[in-house]
Amino acid sequence: MQSVVFTMSGVCRPSAIAVALILCGFTLTTEAQTSTPSPAPTPCALRSNTSCAECLQNVTCLWCIPTQQCIDYPVRNILPPSSVCPLTDARWGVCWVNFQILIISMSVLAGIIIIAILVCCFCCCKCERIGKREDAKVERQTRARKARQKAKRTEMQLRHDEIRQKYGLAKDNPYSRMNDH
Repeated sequence: MQSVVFTMSGVCRPSAIAVALILCGFTLTTEAQTSTPSPAPTPCALRSNTSCAECLQNVTCLWCIPTQQCIDYPVRNILPPSSVCPLTDARWGVCWVNFQILIISMSVLAGIIIIAILVCCFCCCKCERIGKREDAKVERQTRARKARQKAKRTEMQLRHDEIRQKYGLAKDNPYSRMNDH
């Protein structure tokens, strides 16, 4: 019994040591990561009179071409007011697209996506209705085919009965016993 306990504790010791080393390594790397703080972003006003590309490295900045100023994006307004910078001269995100064209492009793109979704929904509903019509048409054709088969079967049965009557093979009572002739 003691050897089993000793063996189990021997097996547990290396895994406990490995877990402890992993945790120590994790804490050391976490401390190393937190000890080097990331540099604070440069305020937008300090990037004025530089270049558009330099200003727009910070996503909170807005570049105004006529004044060559880098300003904080007015987050309280959805669109920057024209008193800050006219939309045709404002740049945000990328330097090669003015803010007005960016807004128009995004609006058109959103409209196209909405129209595409509506067209897809319409087509799906229409296809579903057509599918139901097709199912009903197939069902009507199946019923008509079965009715024709039943009529043909009845007609064939009548012909066979006539032939049996003609040659005396017909039984008056199909449930009667056959007589030995």
